[in-house]
Amino acid sequence: MKKKELVHYAAPYLLNPTNAIIVNLIGAGGTGSNMISALARLNYTLVALDHPGLHLRLWDDDVVTPANIGRQLFAPCEVGLQKSVALINRVNRFFGTDWSAIPERYTHGLRGEAKKAATANITISCVDTPQARFEIADILKEQAGHNPYSADKPYYWMDCGNARYTGQVLLSTLDPIPQPSSRKYDPVDTLPRITDEYKAQLLAQKNNHQPSCSMAEALRKQSLYVNSTLTQLAGSLLEQLFTQGYTPYRGFFFNLKTFRVQPIPLCKTFVSQGTKGITATAQAA
Repeated sequence: MKKKELVHYAAPYLLNPTNAIIVNLIGAGGTGSNMISALARLNYTLVALDHPGLHLRLWDDDVVTPANIGRQLFAPCEVGLQKSVALINRVNRFFGTDWSAIPERYTHGLRGEAKKAATANITISCVDTPQARFEIADILKEQAGHNPYSADKPYYWMDCGNARYTGQVLLSTLDPIPQPSSRKYDPVDTLPRITDEYKAQLLAQKNNHQPSCSMAEALRKQSLYVNSTLTQLAGSLLEQLFTQGYTPYRGFFFNLKTFRVQPIPLCKTFVSQGTKGITATAQAA
């Protein structure tokens, strides 16, 4: 008997929500500044398909420096501005959205409105250290089991990371997503988190992130198009999840040196990969 293909069906609320899907985008650097454009286009597409679309909150406490111009999506006139504020203002003017900037780190100890905003249907991390990933994972674990009838119930975490020419995106569930029965497919309700599946490698990495003093120095660390390539592929994964309602993949690896993309298939169970198997998890801001 032929083995059924594994697929993950999207959380039903994402496909037929009562309000816009709440997205927390964490990080407005090389990947984050490109990701917000991909998400703005996805939002425009969803609205055209009679979906409520996305409501995005961009988290970043950093400011634009001259070294950011070119590789990150900032203009010389934005030097000195908060990255999150500059990007949100630009997207809101261009697409007519009312998205929000939160010029703070997504971290433990948030207070007031920032603490309320820490919960979202989808969290997308574009951060530059393993420590930041583990902190995000801890915060999201605390949100597990959130009121299932709440409009901001957390469903997914998408983590994006890259090195100079390589990178990966991994989509995970925060709680098991109830799956429909299927004659054709074998549904998977849980997608493992990067901090569980690749914990050993993340712990083994050194936090060697240092700010670049110039664009030339930044480009010696990363290829010019590695961030934009990553975000276009990540956007495609989300688009398929929203428009098809399911996906047979939970992410991908890519290599710009060899122009190869390797999808990551679903699995019923996972084994920690130790210090092997992941392309890169550090993305310079």
